[in-house]
Amino acid sequence: MAKAPALLRSLALRGLTATHAQVFAGVRLVPLLRDAPRGDLRIARRGYDDPMALVDVGEGLLYCSSYVPHALVVGWTEDGSPVASYGAALAGPAERNPLAKLGCGVNLLHRMVRREARGEDPAERNRLRLLPQHLAMEGFLALHFNAPEIAWSEYSRRAISRGLDPRTEVSLSGRAIPSLEDALRVFEIHEGQCGLLLFVGELLASVFVVPHPDDYRALHRTLIEDFFEQTLLHAARHNGDSQALVHTFDAAQVGSLDDLRAALGRARAEAGALHIDTAAGLIGRPIAAERVYRAGPFSLQRFMTELDPALDNHIGEAIVRDDGTVEYAKTYRLSAGQVRRARLLQQLAAHGWNLDATAAALRIARDQLLRRIDGEGFGYLIAEHVLKAALKRTRERAR
Repeated sequence: MAKAPALLRSLALRGLTATHAQVFAGVRLVPLLRDAPRGDLRIARRGYDDPMALVDVGEGLLYCSSYVPHALVVGWTEDGSPVASYGAALAGPAERNPLAKLGCGVNLLHRMVRREARGEDPAERNRLRLLPQHLAMEGFLALHFNAPEIAWSEYSRRAISRGLDPRTEVSLSGRAIPSLEDALRVFEIHEGQCGLLLFVGELLASVFVVPHPDDYRALHRTLIEDFFEQTLLHAARHNGDSQALVHTFDAAQVGSLDDLRAALGRARAEAGALHIDTAAGLIGRPIAAERVYRAGPFSLQRFMTELDPALDNHIGEAIVRDDGTVEYAKTYRLSAGQVRRARLLQQLAAHGWNLDATAAALRIARDQLLRRIDGEGFGYLIAEHVLKAALKRTRERAR
């Protein structure tokens, strides 16, 4: 049996080359070109008529989203031969929705990742449906989701019995980001392009990678259907237009078309290296990954950077070949508020949900910790009388 691809330790772009960006207002799109597409993994879009979805993620839990406009269907071969079906043929029809007959406009989906077998032909059996970005977000929301193992008296009955249920976060559709739709519309897709780096207001918003140039051409416009953290809206509106990189050439060094071609190649390489450096908050940074599904020589993983308030923080999913090559990736930039909330939960879980121990680790008073828990939207975890008394004491001290 083939060895499973190792878990990602960083999101590296091996086999992909960044080139000169295209800029529209506050949006910068950096093409990623794949040196040698293999063809044994292909990805297609499957659209949904109703964007609201309930996803059964197992163990009696549901992931609810008001925005699941499409799924991605992945086809692969195990012997390296090209995938026979691609595009619409690979995507196939949408899953049967048990709620459709009720006319309620909600998709009921089974699992974030689902194997779809059709017939006995291996080429038809090797298909996987996944919900892009939602796979990573569900993992993020599940962090420390369960109830405290010790029934501390300070916690509410709801917290002891149900943990963080429900755990919620808010994001924006790509259509809410100024100029993004126009930037994608006028973008010139390069030969061999298999992905891009998306910057909004000079902030890295997303990394998108697919295995084949034909897949990218078909999926380019789906970026407008992605969801994004809310501060990108502020960045797009107030950070001003992105500046296009301008290269100058020494005419004395260009004496032929070959010289000009070489100079252009160097300029594009320099621009690509600069854009990769700009994305250092994610590209090449250590990440924590978990394997979600094994598909022949490929591994579907989701990952998260270390939650550092001083740095950019991202979550995402990737399909990794057994040699470590990233064939597919989709990332989501976390907002400062999302990072704060996750770090707070990490601290509580690391100290067994003991409020005194957590407050000591954070070097704040216990009442300040309770106020922070309430301010981050987790006040329902604390017994009502405990929280009210702590908030009253902090108000009195502030006078």
